[in-house]
Amino acid sequence: MTSASPDAAPPDGAAPAFAHRRLLGIEGLSRDDVTAILDLADRYVAQNRRADKKIDALRGMTQINLFFENSTRTQASFEIAGKRLGADVMNMSLQTSSIKKGETLLDTAATLNAMHPDIIVVRHQHSGAVALLAQKVNCAVVNAGDGRHEHPTQALLDALTIRRRKGRLRRLTVAICGDVAHSRVARSNMILLGLMDNRVRLAAPPTLLPPDVGRYGVEVFHDMEEALEGADVVMMLRLQKERMDGAYVPSQREYFHRYGLDHRKLARARPDAIVMHPGPMNRGVEIDSLVADDIDRSVIAEQVEMGVAVRMAVLDLLARNIRAERAQEAAR
Repeated sequence: MTSASPDAAPPDGAAPAFAHRRLLGIEGLSRDDVTAILDLADRYVAQNRRADKKIDALRGMTQINLFFENSTRTQASFEIAGKRLGADVMNMSLQTSSIKKGETLLDTAATLNAMHPDIIVVRHQHSGAVALLAQKVNCAVVNAGDGRHEHPTQALLDALTIRRRKGRLRRLTVAICGDVAHSRVARSNMILLGLMDNRVRLAAPPTLLPPDVGRYGVEVFHDMEEALEGADVVMMLRLQKERMDGAYVPSQREYFHRYGLDHRKLARARPDAIVMHPGPMNRGVEIDSLVADDIDRSVIAEQVEMGVAVRMAVLDLLARNIRAERAQEAAR
């Protein structure tokens, strides 16, 4: 038998603090929006550590996970989140979709919309594709990563991890190191961390920085050790070779020497600095195994745990808004 939503969650019928029916990016959210998601996610962390993890927040609702790019962590995390909330979850991938047979994204959207899903979670290789699909469906849409654009739930789970470890999510120095140019994770984190009044530093060679980096209000370093000086959080990014056309670094060996995180470089950060990575990791390229497995500094496994809780919170809040809209329509 399923249980009710966590005690501190808004009761059914109450106006949710998160007044959106889509999550397409961090851009456009307010501080209160971010806090509302993280506060509810905190309660879901506790729920997920119980023997009986399943609740009925999404009972009777259908969630479609539509992934046009391969994914292990994100797709599994959204599937677990939906099922723990009681939703009927269907997974679709490019290999099994009609797009493989030539169907357009908009035709796929129209087909899915005709099935009356409640929530669609979408990952796509092209920036802006999720927003385009969202315009063509009547249900809630969650961006699970689109091209180089954004990956909002990754930034939210990173924020929850930081807040739980540091006791706050403001006035921290966060160093984001590696392939920033091709990273939607970096973009979402730059927006969120800046929104919450943190100091963000980027460490990367010039070839791995986006041309619009100036718009994010971050500090840019080409010397990684300088970027790590006094940092509270060190966030590593992998080289996204699948998005690269040509050589961006001389060699992986040279890249690790200059931008790979080992304990010698980490010593420049604060003694209590935490190490993060969105995964998958390339050990020996952007991070040394001894650092990745350091139980005192690495929170990489904790990020995975927070991911399920954050996605449960996002799905729950969107579902509340959908139900509220439908109740208003029924009352007219």
